[in-house]
Amino acid sequence: MSLQTPNTALIIIDVQKGFDDEAHWGGNRNNKNAETNIVQILEKWRALKLPIFHILHSSLELGSKLHPSDPGFEMKDEIKPLDGEPIIVKNVNSAFIGTDLKERLDKQTIKQLVIVGLTTNHCVSTTTRMAGNYGFDVLLISDATATFDRVGINGELFDAETIHQTALASLNNEFAQVIDTRELLGLV
Repeated sequence: MSLQTPNTALIIIDVQKGFDDEAHWGGNRNNKNAETNIVQILEKWRALKLPIFHILHSSLELGSKLHPSDPGFEMKDEIKPLDGEPIIVKNVNSAFIGTDLKERLDKQTIKQLVIVGLTTNHCVSTTTRMAGNYGFDVLLISDATATFDRVGINGELFDAETIHQTALASLNNEFAQVIDTRELLGLV
């Protein structure tokens, strides 16, 4: 895969301030360097003038850290879009449902997607699965995604790294190819 083509888009999912409140999401977030890696990738995409799509989760639940009335709704400062970089607002886990993302990608004849963001097992996973089902060639960047601890159906605690790794394993070689930032940047 060559990334130096206008047919490769970067999809940045839900890198919002509300995720800084770890306790709200289950605590013990893994991969604390995810945003640093996302910024590296974003800077490379901007330098190469490749397409970038910022996805923003707009929760419909009052009291959510991602509700438009909460300061957590805002994108983190380090990844805020430049003029001309589209922001796509979604209300569910998939960036494709209830948005015009697919139409925009099709209109630009984009065939390859690089997906980064938060959280691995929710919006990143759901968007990656749909992208794969739509026939996109997807690279999911393991160290540019992160998640939180989860409590299982029987009350057991699953640590964030286990949740992250199992989500990646479920996606790899079926919906996407999972690689890391170093491998991705080596492709350009």
